[in-house]
Amino acid sequence: MTSTVPAPATRTAEGSALQAVLLDMDGTLVDTEGFWWDVEVEVFAGLGHTLDDSWRHVVVGGPMTRSAGFLIEATGADIALPELTVLLNQGFEARIDRALPLMPGATRLLAELAAHDIPTALVSASHRRIIDRVLASLGPQYFALTVAGDEVPRTKPHPDPYLVAAAGLGADPARCAVVEDTATGVAAAEAAGCQVVAVPSVAPIAPAPRRTVVTSLEEVDLTFLRGLMTL
Repeated sequence: MTSTVPAPATRTAEGSALQAVLLDMDGTLVDTEGFWWDVEVEVFAGLGHTLDDSWRHVVVGGPMTRSAGFLIEATGADIALPELTVLLNQGFEARIDRALPLMPGATRLLAELAAHDIPTALVSASHRRIIDRVLASLGPQYFALTVAGDEVPRTKPHPDPYLVAAAGLGADPARCAVVEDTATGVAAAEAAGCQVVAVPSVAPIAPAPRRTVVTSLEEVDLTFLRGLMTL
């Protein structure tokens, strides 16, 4: 679940209290939320079912068990959850092997955090097998820690993944900035007590206390993240 873990960051000369940055993967760093929906549509078509496009907002951003379970119940498909999970993971892997588009601003933000030695973690509801494939394109060197959805007892929207990441980096969750793209991920980060930057991908997300909404990662840099700690 981890590579090397640096010592916790301390208050800098600029007065920043930012200790770590925790980033979601799908829809936040890589433009793959649409991939998941396309795979779900394709798999269920093979089972003889058509997915209602309105369900897309229900399944986005959550653990695969929740999304797959919902689709089985909604369609009445004759397939077991473990079998469906395998099919979805295989379909997704095939798609990212062909192309893996990064979100605008993702590479620049990761490079900036690395250049300033900001402890950074990738925190995803996707399974480890998916994260490791995506990391090959994102750059594993940018992350001191990665947390997968199948490595915690409860994944998003529960706070567990972000609490695990903060603890692994030796950081206080209240001094961690989280970047997320879905309401499910935002709920997990806020339940963990983190300061949240929401970059909505599929569905709108409203601003709230300890939550800042932006339209793109291109609006987010280290100065911006440090500024969140004073809010």
